Amino acid sequence: MSIIKKTLFVFVTGVFTMVFAQKVNSNAKNILDVVSAHYKSKNAIYFKFIYATAGKNEMGEFYASKDKYRLKIMGSEQIFDGNKIYSINEEEQEVTVSKSNGGENVLSPMSYLEAYKKNYNIIYVSKKNNQDIIKLTPIKNNKIKQVLLYINFAKKQIEKVEQYTVNNAKTSIIISQYKENIAVSSSVFSFNKNQYKNYLITEL
Repeated sequence: MSIIKKTLFVFVTGVFTMVFAQKVNSNAKNILDVVSAHYKSKNAIYFKFIYATAGKNEMGEFYASKDKYRLKIMGSEQIFDGNKIYSINEEEQEVTVSKSNGGENVLSPMSYLEAYKKNYNIIYVSKKNNQDIIKLTPIKNNKIKQVLLYINFAKKQIEKVEQYTVNNAKTSIIISQYKENIAVSSSVFSFNKNQYKNYLITEL
């Protein structure tokens, strides 16, 4: 079983069966466009987050620089060096290596800052506690019922994501610390095979 399935590195994805036209609220889209452009303008970002599901909370860390990223959560890591994805399971001493197809839905609020442009209907819900709440519903049938993005527009940041499946299972990502334009070594986004000599490395 892959590291992705074991540690929920990805939000739920499913097989698309029916296609509908995208419905877009202009106010919500404008907010997302501004926030998306803001993140893309940064050389590097870092945030700590709480991953909450089924009454459990796990702490995670996420580094990103342009199209590269490194995710740490639940004793596991995922590295994308711009070409390949390295999924590392420390407990089982396994590394799975795969080519990116551009369709991965990484466990990060940033993944929705591209997906909203064509994969979701966009609805403005309300403003509460200085957060604009935007609802995304998939335009194609899959296992996701809806996604709520909580955006601090003054800071141009997503502060929380709530995802609901069609079975009403809820998963949340809550940003607890955020930094941008930080100095990050290139080694953060590279996989050093010498550090995993005792690991089983599987190339897909």
